[in-house]
Amino acid sequence: MKCYVKDYPRPQFVRNNWENLNGTWEFRFDDANKGEKEKWYEGFDGEHKIQVPFTYETKLSGIQDESRHDHIWYGKKIQVDGDRLEKENYVIHFEGSDFLTTLWVNGQMAGSHRGGYARFSFDITDLVKDGENQLVVKVEDSFDMQQPRGKQRWQMDSYQCWYVQTTGIWKSVWSEYVPKVSLKSVKMTPVMNESCLEVEYQVDAPESMWDGCLGVEATVTFDGEFINKVYTAVVSEHTCVKVDVAKKNGSYAWIVKTWSPEEANLYDISFRLIRDMEVMDEIKSYFAMREIRIDGNNILLNGSPLYQRLILDQGYWKDSHLTPPSEEALVEDIDKIHELGYNGLRKHQKTEDERFLYWCDVKGMLVWSEMASAYDFSDYAVFEFTREWMEIVDQNYNHPCIITWTPFNESWGISQVKTRQAQQHFTEAIYYLTKSVDPYRPVVVNDGWEHTISDIITLHDYEEAGEVLKDRYVNLKEEILSSEIYHCGFKSAMANGYEYIGQPVIISEFGGIAFDNDTGWGYGDKVNTKEDFIGRFDKITTAIKEIPYVCGYCYTQVTDVQQEINGLMDIDRNYKVEPETIREINERQVGYWRKMN
Repeated sequence: MKCYVKDYPRPQFVRNNWENLNGTWEFRFDDANKGEKEKWYEGFDGEHKIQVPFTYETKLSGIQDESRHDHIWYGKKIQVDGDRLEKENYVIHFEGSDFLTTLWVNGQMAGSHRGGYARFSFDITDLVKDGENQLVVKVEDSFDMQQPRGKQRWQMDSYQCWYVQTTGIWKSVWSEYVPKVSLKSVKMTPVMNESCLEVEYQVDAPESMWDGCLGVEATVTFDGEFINKVYTAVVSEHTCVKVDVAKKNGSYAWIVKTWSPEEANLYDISFRLIRDMEVMDEIKSYFAMREIRIDGNNILLNGSPLYQRLILDQGYWKDSHLTPPSEEALVEDIDKIHELGYNGLRKHQKTEDERFLYWCDVKGMLVWSEMASAYDFSDYAVFEFTREWMEIVDQNYNHPCIITWTPFNESWGISQVKTRQAQQHFTEAIYYLTKSVDPYRPVVVNDGWEHTISDIITLHDYEEAGEVLKDRYVNLKEEILSSEIYHCGFKSAMANGYEYIGQPVIISEFGGIAFDNDTGWGYGDKVNTKEDFIGRFDKITTAIKEIPYVCGYCYTQVTDVQQEINGLMDIDRNYKVEPETIREINERQVGYWRKMN
């Protein structure tokens, strides 16, 4: 991949002139919330040193204080090349900071952002000077159950599957020099039936530039071989073009290299924004040709039925919690998930570091992208959730590995969705908003049970006995896929007023097996030996494969997370059972999967 730059935080939109601002920052707690009144942003003195992007709760931050602090401050001095500011803007990017983040530059407020999981940026060109500049950041968080928080606890002690809170900067902070005439964004959509890539450009330029002399040149290569080059005149802020990507093979066939878990083909693409023969901006990126769609009760990838062998991935590490300790740690997780025989993962209650999505693209790992849940329903919760979810869909749209959007999970934040129309309308609104931005990927609302409108029906079932699990879904299909019967004893598949209309069905959580000699929490009875574990894992996994209408599953989970100990690996990424044994069970073709192949 020509666009790959190690540790680059935004691997699908790469510029050369960037600086990683991670590392040592000044840090201070503000439990009395007096920092703004005392104008700490004018001359910040830290009481601690913190290693960004690790939060103060973690060991790798250098602080490791797991108690609650709702107001925290950061400070860092940076160097800016003032000579560049006539032709370029200076932009600061935060990949993720939880929850309300405010930035001051040299004592002047640059802006603020609400939300913990989406990227945000500040153009601080007018606030910086040549040489040394002072950045000061305040982050405000809380235990408010109305804000999207995912698996972060909202009380002082962790319990079951809710963990230590994440406060403040937890993803990379970086800066770049951006040309004043620049590409703001590029949206790339593969159009398989036309063997082309649809590209939507958003250009940032002064009004004087819109005189017909501005254009974008897109150059496509595959494995170093030239495929196509297309120049498009830019006459407004938004411009759309189709780029043919088929390569002639001999005298007859035109070949498109498709992306799949078996063969993760990626095309390189570069964009040059040109005015009067002068290159104003240049971006390196990549894309894939792949199509994911629903056909009756099947999910099709590139026109063929796809059986999804997914695993629940929460993305936690012992010494850094939600923040990956390194890019290598992200790659290790993907490689080990493949080694266990899974072709995909459900990234649970978290928007992962975008480098993770890059490596899933490269390695052919299917991804279900999920929103962090709130836990109370209110107007405020609706507004916060909607805004941040749409930011996330927009930011990660171009990644081919993402094949399903999952905005809601297990009625969290919409606890009365089964009967309350207001909550049902909220899920429908999110479904259609997501579809308006991305009409191509399936959307699941709401994962686990009590679905309203949804492209896939997903069920969570932690039954321990394989024969009971299979019998339940084979003999009670009509009842299970209704709003009447409670599967797992307490939840129905559909909300009241909604019916199953033949969608694909996936068991999107099951398993959760823990060992008796481990201290902590798991699903159901613990097992004593590896043999007991393998026997139970085999029976429940095989039972799901033998359910005729179920076209995939998602096992809980990749690793242990804090007090939750039901991973196939412990928190240090050590296998509990030999991976080749798990792989054989996952890849064994029985039931529906055998019929598909």
